Amino acid sequence: MTFDQYLDQVFVHEDNILKDVKADIIARGMPAIFVPAVTGAALHWLIRVAGSRDVLEIGALGGYSGIWLGRALPPGGTLTSLELQPDYRDVALANLTRAGLKDRVTYRVGPAADTLAQLHEEGRTFDFFFIDADKDNYPVYLDYALRLARPGAIIAADNTLQGGRVLDPDATGPAVDAIRTFNQQAADHPRLESLVLPIGDGLTVARVIS
Repeated sequence: MTFDQYLDQVFVHEDNILKDVKADIIARGMPAIFVPAVTGAALHWLIRVAGSRDVLEIGALGGYSGIWLGRALPPGGTLTSLELQPDYRDVALANLTRAGLKDRVTYRVGPAADTLAQLHEEGRTFDFFFIDADKDNYPVYLDYALRLARPGAIIAADNTLQGGRVLDPDATGPAVDAIRTFNQQAADHPRLESLVLPIGDGLTVARVIS
């Protein structure tokens, strides 16, 4: 039994709606790259502990992670989710509607960096961020998260171990190099307190301290 399997067995409670959403994503031929259940549970727990009310998700896919995020919100809480492809947005909205979360979520469609710039121009701020989109742009997304963050906000990013490749000095490539840069920026930034949780494919978590 792996560490993640143990966590799933003992600590994670993935209900039938979440299981059905994963099956729906696969049945539609969409990439099966939704977060592991243990990562979804960790995000849910972080939002609850931090008391976050306004969450920004970068990368919706079919809405699996959005359900974990949306369920953690208090009454009146909001989830703003960014998705590049309109058809994926439609699937995600249908799945969050199935989970009873339609009134909590708003989707913005288009390149995430462009949408993040628009949110900044609109004066929007958030107290929780989940980054799970194209890996090459993680450093860009971190920069925008810092611009949009309230003091004390949490920034979480998935796939930050890249199957262990970030630990291999001989491993290179756009995604691995970008994730290494992202992790180093999170570790070194004077406004952040950060660490990597070794669950799933790695979850980098940072707290904005100013």
